[in-house]
Amino acid sequence: MPTYVAFLRAINLGPTRKFPKADIVTATGAAGCSDVETYINTGNVRLTSGLRSRAKVEASLEKAYAAQTGFAVPTLVFTPAELAEIAADAEELTRPDLERHYLYLLKDEPAKDRVDALLAKEGAADQVVVRGRAVHLLFGSGYQPGSVDPWGVEKALGVVATNRNFNVVTTLAKKWCSPSG
Repeated sequence: MPTYVAFLRAINLGPTRKFPKADIVTATGAAGCSDVETYINTGNVRLTSGLRSRAKVEASLEKAYAAQTGFAVPTLVFTPAELAEIAADAEELTRPDLERHYLYLLKDEPAKDRVDALLAKEGAADQVVVRGRAVHLLFGSGYQPGSVDPWGVEKALGVVATNRNFNVVTTLAKKWCSPSG
């Protein structure tokens, strides 16, 4: 059975969208998945599924998660190879002057005209890199904590997205995408 890595969007934010890891594991099993493992409580899940289509895996998980929680949980699924490639891109893009490196993982690859419009925004070209289903936000020295996404990536690209930081993405790739992972 194929292995997938799922990223859950907008959980454990505030008092009404709680979805503890134990409940994630239960709901993932209810979706017919096995070998379920989670990493920190931000909605990172490794699983195996008999389903062969990313869209079918996402739909199955979203249905089970909604049944478990009572609210919609947008879910973005990647193969281990896809996640390893995103992590390799992140490693390539990192530089010593970066204060923060956030990644937006996208449900679908964005349209070229939407990417071009995002990159044309003032100051974005040097700090936003779009590769396939991942957007890298690179914040150099002088970064002031505040908005994780001053460019409105999800809205600008018109796709469902969830964000993680550099450390989470590269750690998951090492943990779940290596031959021994």
